[in-house]
Amino acid sequence: MPKVLIIGAGGVGNVVAQKCAQIQEVFSDILIASRTKAKCDAIAATINHPRITTAQLDADQVPDIVALIQAFQPDIVINVALPYQDLPIMDACLATGVHYLDTANYEPPDEAKFEYKWQWAYDDRFQEAGIMAVLGCGFDPGVTGIFTAHALKHHFDAIHYLDIVDCNAGDHGQAFATNFNPEINIREITQKGRYYEGGEWKEIDPFSLHQPIDYPEIGSRESYLLYHEELESLVKHIPTIKRARFWMTFSQAYLTHLEVLQNVGMTSIEPIDYEGQQIIPLQFLKAVLPLPSSLGENYEGQTSIGCHIRGIKDGKEKTYYIYNNCDHAAAYREVGAQAIAYTTGVPAMLGALMVLTGEWQGTGVFNVEQLNPDPFLAKLGTYGLPWHERVGGPSVFVD
Repeated sequence: MPKVLIIGAGGVGNVVAQKCAQIQEVFSDILIASRTKAKCDAIAATINHPRITTAQLDADQVPDIVALIQAFQPDIVINVALPYQDLPIMDACLATGVHYLDTANYEPPDEAKFEYKWQWAYDDRFQEAGIMAVLGCGFDPGVTGIFTAHALKHHFDAIHYLDIVDCNAGDHGQAFATNFNPEINIREITQKGRYYEGGEWKEIDPFSLHQPIDYPEIGSRESYLLYHEELESLVKHIPTIKRARFWMTFSQAYLTHLEVLQNVGMTSIEPIDYEGQQIIPLQFLKAVLPLPSSLGENYEGQTSIGCHIRGIKDGKEKTYYIYNNCDHAAAYREVGAQAIAYTTGVPAMLGALMVLTGEWQGTGVFNVEQLNPDPFLAKLGTYGLPWHERVGGPSVFVD
């Protein structure tokens, strides 16, 4: 029976482990590994699974990862550690001939820049090794790419316009907190906004382009154009796309706190000298902010993430909207996590299930939109993330 190694013991790692444990006929053995073994032990203690173990692991060190894989002999590694650790974990999977899956693309620790080029460069080696790497199998990236692939397969002859929208209308009661790793989150949203149009990438100042967007069961929320990694892979794999953008909601209080932190230098990733030690301000800020995994208990409200798509079907223009809403409180009741972690962890588990059951097959490096969306979406609601679609109607975006 298949074994799974989960690297990472944060909020998403907890959800992945909880959901894997619900499907013991596929995930017969589970190993959770992280730099801090106590975090793995705390997750394992909440899970009813007869064959779950934990281990300490420095995921920056390829030899350590290789040794753990050789000892446990998993059939797939689910990487929900830091994006900085994608490449060492991929190297270890290559060395041991084990399938790989992650939820976020690689970014170098010393530069706030994330793109797929580093991981795409592994394609030939994964093909030669006869194994599969599935990149970006969370929600966004992840389900948003699968939603787009579903739309192309079932609703369009050609997709021309893609707008991915991400709303968190929840309230965790904290003055300022991030819903996933603060260091990664703040690096991501303080970059220049970037979108694809007319065959080229265009940049704008952070938060400079925004508009109200209506979200199901939530209503209108001001939404800001950001760069998000799935745009890069989607325009590569669906070349008919003329424009692709990503929008995310932020409260005014969040933006005000962020502006103050930026103005005083707390979001910088450049080392500074503090009492004879080199520290990175953003890493210090991460240490004093609430842990994302601690937010779930009092979280109320919903997330809504989806894709607004326009294109051509049978020679006529068509509009299409596909989305999921997830309730923070319901996620916490099931697995002890807020909806952001839940919407990332469930697809990661399901992607691994697709590989292990042979629904997704191949050798090399794949983004999720290259794979068959049908079996994934057939099970997504079963495991907690039901999806909905609206076919036709006016577009919410004005050109």
